[in-house]
Amino acid sequence: MLARIAHELFWLGRQLGRAEHTARMLDGIYAIDLQAPPDAPVGAQLTWEGLLAVMGATDESERTEAPDRDEVMRLLAVDANNPSSVLACVEAGREGARVVRDVISAEMWEAVNTLRLGLYQHHLSGGFGTGPYEFLQYVKERCALFWGLAERTMLEDEARAFLHAGGRIEAAQMVVRMLRVALAPFGDEVADEVERPARDGQALALLHAVGGLHAFRRAVTDPPNAEPVAGFLLYERAYPDSVAASVDALHTALVAADARSRTAAPVLRLARLSADLEFRRRASRSAGDLLAVLGDVQDELALVDHDISDRYFAGGTQASRVMTA
Repeated sequence: MLARIAHELFWLGRQLGRAEHTARMLDGIYAIDLQAPPDAPVGAQLTWEGLLAVMGATDESERTEAPDRDEVMRLLAVDANNPSSVLACVEAGREGARVVRDVISAEMWEAVNTLRLGLYQHHLSGGFGTGPYEFLQYVKERCALFWGLAERTMLEDEARAFLHAGGRIEAAQMVVRMLRVALAPFGDEVADEVERPARDGQALALLHAVGGLHAFRRAVTDPPNAEPVAGFLLYERAYPDSVAASVDALHTALVAADARSRTAAPVLRLARLSADLEFRRRASRSAGDLLAVLGDVQDELALVDHDISDRYFAGGTQASRVMTA
C-alpha cells in the first residue's frame, strides 16, 4: 500500500475517532452539569474549563473568569476555526475519505459525507443554539455507523488495519488526557479527608464522558469513586475504550498492517506498553500512582505516534494540534 493512502486512512480514523470521543465527552459532562444540584462539588473532576485542557484548547491570554458552559460547548462542537472541534474533525475526516474513496466502501463514504452535510445543516439552521443534545447524539450515531460499516464492508487488509489504528490511538490518547485532567488536583494524598467526597462525587462524570457507566457497573463491584473509575478506564481490557484495550487493539492493527511487524519499532513499543500496563494494574491505585502511570503512558503513546509516522508514512504526518494534559 502507498504510504500516502495509508496516511490518509490512518488520519481518517483519527479524525472521526476524535469527533466521536469529543461528542461523547461533551454530551456526558453536559448531562451531569444539568443534573447536578447547585451546591454540588464541581471542581473535583471534569469541569468546563477542564474540557478545554483535555482538548488542548486553553486560552493562553489572561482571563478574568472561567469559561462558561455555552462558550466551551460552542468552541469544542461547532467552531470551525478550532481544529479539535467536532465540526472541524468531521470536515477533515470527510476530506480524507474523499481522497481514499476507492479504498473504503461506498457505504462508508456515504456515512461520512452524510455526517458532514447533516452537521452543517443542523448548525446553520440554528439547531445547535436550542440545545446540543440532538447535535451530539447525531455525531455519536453516525460515527458508530461508520465504524460498523467498516467492520462489515471492508476487506480485512492493510487498509482496514491503518483505519482502525488511527481510531484506536486517538481513543487511547483521549482517555489518557481526560484522566490526567480529572485527577490532576488530587495527585498528592490529601490529609484533610473533607475533600475526598468532592473528588468521588464527580467521578461519574468520567464514565458519562466515555459512555462507560453501564460497563463499569457490570465489571466493577466497588462504588463509582475516583480511583475505581480511573483504574477501570485505564486497565480494564474487557471495555473497548479503556486505555489498555485501545493499546492492544492498536498493536493488533499494526501487526496486521506490517508484514515485518516483529522488527517494527511501533509494534515493539506497544507490546512493552501493554505488558507494563498489565504489571501496573496489580499495583496500588491511589490518585498519585495513577497520575504517574498516565504520564508515562501519554509519553509512550506520543513516541508510538512518531514511530508510526517514521515507519509507515515516510515521516510525513498531517499537521495535528498537539494536546497535552
